[in-house]
Amino acid sequence: MCGIVAYIGKKNAYPIIIEGLQRLEYRGYDSAGVALMNGSIKVYKKKGKVQELIDFIGDKNLSSTVGMGHTRWATHGKPDDINAHPHFSNSGNLAIIHNGIIENYSTLKEALKRMGCSFSSETDTEVLVQLIETIQKTEKLKLVDAVRSALSKVVGAYAIVVMDNKEPDVIVGARKSSPLVVGVGEGEFFIASDATPIIQYTNKVIYLNDEEVVEISLEEGIQVTTISNELQDPEIHELDMSLDQLEKEGFPHFMLKEIYQQPITIADCMRGRLNAVEGWARLGGLEEYANKISNARRIIIAACGTSWHSALIGEYLIEELARIPVEVEYASEFRYRNPILGPQDVVILISQSGETADTLAAAELAKERGAFVYGIVNVVGSSIARLCPSGSYIHCGPEIGVASTKAFTGQVSLLTLMALVLGHRNGSLSNSYYHQLIAELAQIPNKVSQVLNLDDKISYLAKEIKDTNNALYLGRGYNFPVALEGALKLKEISYIHAEGYPAAEMKHGPIALIDEKMPVIVIATNQSAYEKIVSNIQEIKARKGLVIAIIAEGDKEIKKMADYYIEIPSTIEPLTPLLSVIPLQLLSYHIAVMRGCDVDQPRNLAKSVTVE
Repeated sequence: MCGIVAYIGKKNAYPIIIEGLQRLEYRGYDSAGVALMNGSIKVYKKKGKVQELIDFIGDKNLSSTVGMGHTRWATHGKPDDINAHPHFSNSGNLAIIHNGIIENYSTLKEALKRMGCSFSSETDTEVLVQLIETIQKTEKLKLVDAVRSALSKVVGAYAIVVMDNKEPDVIVGARKSSPLVVGVGEGEFFIASDATPIIQYTNKVIYLNDEEVVEISLEEGIQVTTISNELQDPEIHELDMSLDQLEKEGFPHFMLKEIYQQPITIADCMRGRLNAVEGWARLGGLEEYANKISNARRIIIAACGTSWHSALIGEYLIEELARIPVEVEYASEFRYRNPILGPQDVVILISQSGETADTLAAAELAKERGAFVYGIVNVVGSSIARLCPSGSYIHCGPEIGVASTKAFTGQVSLLTLMALVLGHRNGSLSNSYYHQLIAELAQIPNKVSQVLNLDDKISYLAKEIKDTNNALYLGRGYNFPVALEGALKLKEISYIHAEGYPAAEMKHGPIALIDEKMPVIVIATNQSAYEKIVSNIQEIKARKGLVIAIIAEGDKEIKKMADYYIEIPSTIEPLTPLLSVIPLQLLSYHIAVMRGCDVDQPRNLAKSVTVE
């Protein structure tokens, strides 16, 4: 949540910061602001999206070579001009931007009030900048030392950048449980929440670790210390990212671009890991620990949101193909319920960003209890990737649309490879079935392309149901999690209430809601439970429900029963989620567009949930 970008160098800072904020807007768009060092710190901030800030600033004098900017997802305090970042200290000498939550802000605020501090906002961030200034004045410290001292007194998560009128050629950043990277350019430096604002200027970055503080000046360069002032020797990494990955490339929305990228991103996920001609599947991050994982007492997969849905599919895959017990947990619940964990357990963490706060905390808990942890993430160098001793990247490239699409199919592809490798290794897969799965998996990118060719029909269906207030999604087996994911997509971007259910559970409650106004999307590609699905559809039709069926090519029976159908290529059942989810992504997209919703930046949401 929230986007941070800062610059110090010889160029004009404002254009760099504003463009960076626009690239970071997927992390939060309740308000935006900039601080520029121009004789003294000048702050401009505005409720709403970055464009509203640009319009507000207009033609003001913005010349400066040092500055920082912030785009907000509101936590403490409503979205408005006052609560927008940056925040000044009482004297106006310090300004701060912050991503995270200071949990003990109330206690600190009362103590600071007793010392004479006044507050103009409702934010925990303002408390932090007042604390830094109070310590700075009381103990007569330079900025970086005051920041370190203040952070030793706060409880919570933070990524911050601070500027000081008294040290105009210095910026200070720090992080704990919230991402922050430092970009190293030619005679210039950057600080940002992630690499997207940096890549245009440099591909060299330093990933700050928890409780590290960075002081940057053009004269002295970069110095990284811990909060306890231990000097660090940071490693510079090279980014594998291109600028065109951050552009829409002719698509009206990032979400649509990312839906259409899936034939490529699924293939990229499998590249070097699957060879249908030679008949093998392998996963580099898994090989060293394959025995440990194969012999685990159980595998626990922890994730949130869309990643949790891919984890549910992973449970089906690993249990069926590798015959290893799997449990799927919401990371947010797992970390608080005192789970039974030990060295015989394997915990897999799934997160697109690799920064999801609850999933990161689950990883730390699992490590503390002695379990082996394995990360599945998209973002190289992310916190989960660096925390886990082993793991795999899904290689989908930056996902800018807040509603995840290509990351979901990347995660499912990766979990399929994992199940194949483990099942083949421990002998639970017959040789013939193993090779059949490999051959079918290799065909998935082409079959996804075939599904994308149905976009016009799906757009027509969207027009037919766009005015509904509720929708029900039903699936069985591997496609039950797809039903959950389809419902989530519709909720996220069109604001229509939708629920996903196992089809057999319809009779245990949801059937009471079905009438002629209720569209029911049935994922009906499962051959193993085909007759059961037919019965479910008959039950819906008997109550005048509107049935939209996702069927396998050649299906004649359900095609006759359904009001509308979307016919997708046939594949082997464990792989059907990679195809059946595509129409649901497109359906939610078109409905949202037709309803006038902001597809890429839906209300109240942000891409990377880095706070609880």
